[in-house]
Amino acid sequence: MEIVLRASVMFLVIYGLLRLMGKRELGQLAPFELVTLIVMGDLIQQGVTHQDFSLTGAILAIFTFAAWSLMFNRLAHAYPRARRALEGEPVVLVRDGALIGRNLDSERIDLDELGAEMRLAGIASLDRIAWAILEPEGKISFIRKDDADLDPRVGDGGTAG
Repeated sequence: MEIVLRASVMFLVIYGLLRLMGKRELGQLAPFELVTLIVMGDLIQQGVTHQDFSLTGAILAIFTFAAWSLMFNRLAHAYPRARRALEGEPVVLVRDGALIGRNLDSERIDLDELGAEMRLAGIASLDRIAWAILEPEGKISFIRKDDADLDPRVGDGGTAG
């Protein structure tokens, strides 16, 4: 039972720590951040199992983490307020070609990172962006001005009829 309690505490600590670290995808981590997460994994294991190297202890810890994860997912699915607290909300980074500096700063996204994401999306300049939104899972979504101007009924530039 001690392993389940330790795993529960560690899960909640890790969950809170990752929420505080901000929205980043694993592929966007700097090498040092990736090494830090790997080392954290070993430290977590030691804290959870408390030198219990048995198969039963490891299985209990894994199932405890999985149970907490499933419970948080169900809460987020069932309750919109819980979803916002557990998963976060989308954050607008660019509106109508203009940077929203306070949102970029609060999410710790610099212009180089935004520029790299724009290039990956095939966007050459800010003035072509209607919206750039940092999604809760860490991906930046772009809506181009030419796409935003399309007639939503047909999706081909408004030639309905």
